[in-house]
Amino acid sequence: MLPPEVWLSPWVLGVLGLAIGSFLNVVIHRLPQLLERDWLGDAAGYLQDEAAMTRVLGDRPARTAELARQGEALAADVAALPAMSLSKPRSRCPQCGHTLAWHENIPLLGWLRLGGKCAGCGTRISARYPIVEALTGALFAAAAVQAGPTAAAAVYCAALALLVAAAFIDLDTTLLPDDLTLPLIGLGLVAAWQRWIPVTLADAALGAFFGYFSLWFVAWTYKLVRGVQGMAEGDFKLLAGLGALLGWQALPAIILLSSAVGAAVGVFMIVARGHGRNVPIPFGPYLAGGGVCALFFGQQLQGLLP
Repeated sequence: MLPPEVWLSPWVLGVLGLAIGSFLNVVIHRLPQLLERDWLGDAAGYLQDEAAMTRVLGDRPARTAELARQGEALAADVAALPAMSLSKPRSRCPQCGHTLAWHENIPLLGWLRLGGKCAGCGTRISARYPIVEALTGALFAAAAVQAGPTAAAAVYCAALALLVAAAFIDLDTTLLPDDLTLPLIGLGLVAAWQRWIPVTLADAALGAFFGYFSLWFVAWTYKLVRGVQGMAEGDFKLLAGLGALLGWQALPAIILLSSAVGAAVGVFMIVARGHGRNVPIPFGPYLAGGGVCALFFGQQLQGLLP
């Protein structure tokens, strides 16, 4: 068997990161659709719940029957959708349906070999696919350099994969799925408990607690003052996960860095791009970026704080 110095080396983890990045592209594209299908199915069932409709709307038989018919139609629409999971069907061109061959799915090289175009119809393939793969590979290699051939390197790679997927899904849909944020919290707590990372279990638990409730308090205050929801619960859970992974000491740097970058980008989009002030701007990518910076430059960032 090869020693950890080989398996957890920057080169090996970097190549593994490229492969994981290819899978993350699938997660980023399909996970929101799978979740929204489930939510629509739940909504369809709720509309058909006569007792629930009566409790909410009162005794209005005609309206309850109308909602039940709409629920049945919605349930039929969801049931008619083609089967989908994270593993099936195989990746294909959304324009012509061409199923990608194995060599077209090779991270980075497949996209370059195709010239960024579908082999079936010539439709342009977004450059974001190789960007996600290259980014994940680079982050995995950096984690190996940061932690050395230790369990911490594997923990950080798992956390970075969750952060990459969460950031891009939030960027696309303004959703931060529990399927990604809750495992990040659990990963940080278990890794601290098992002493796989240089964070005590007490610091990880406090990081999760203060990470969640610091943003919850900000959102609650904003809603109290402005009367609108300024931040979603997914952001609370993402910061809780970062706090569990890095300890409560990293939270001020993460919050300040993500808030500064988010504010600058928000102002730019409003002023230069005409982005509507009432259109939400996802905060998850900035939190994830702040967390990555804290992971690799935590001591330097904490040294800059008063």
